[in-house]
Amino acid sequence: MQKTVSDYIIKHSEWQNELILLKDLVLSQPLEETIKWGAPVYTFKGKNIVGLGAFKSYVGLWFFQGALLKDKEQKLVNAQEGKTQAMRQWRFNSLSEIEANSSLITDYVKEAVANQKAGKEIKPKAGKPLEIPLELQEVLHKDTELKEAFEALNLTRKRDFAEYITLAKRAETKQSRLEKIIPMIRQGIGLNDKYK
Repeated sequence: MQKTVSDYIIKHSEWQNELILLKDLVLSQPLEETIKWGAPVYTFKGKNIVGLGAFKSYVGLWFFQGALLKDKEQKLVNAQEGKTQAMRQWRFNSLSEIEANSSLITDYVKEAVANQKAGKEIKPKAGKPLEIPLELQEVLHKDTELKEAFEALNLTRKRDFAEYITLAKRAETKQSRLEKIIPMIRQGIGLNDKYK
């Protein structure tokens, strides 16, 4: 887990020049630099505006309220269709692509900051009811201490655990995932806490 943006850039050395240029373009605006979820995030008055990410085949900018951007040039994509409402991503495959779009990138970041200043925000819709898979229900029913610990978790953590079991295709995988999460539930640790 990277502690600084420099650490993040060093870890992703194959994208070093691209990340440095994107970072410089983002920081041309009045944003604070931090690390969240193990990656660089840029905030304005404590609100997440844009994040930086490096992957095998591309680097990208994440606009946390990207769905509010005009995006006249059609650069943004929803990285998780059906899951994210507000977040949008702009992917780059090369340094030259970033250089060619540098003024446009700055315009998008400026617009994102202006939207935040204006108080524009897409709030998440109220979620669907929590559906606990049968395998987890059975374990909770047999172990009252575990059930109490599960009930003490916030809704997001409960959903994460339930989805983790539900998404497993095979019974063996469901069982091994169940064994993994039981100690986490007992300790009040969320499935994704290590990324925060």
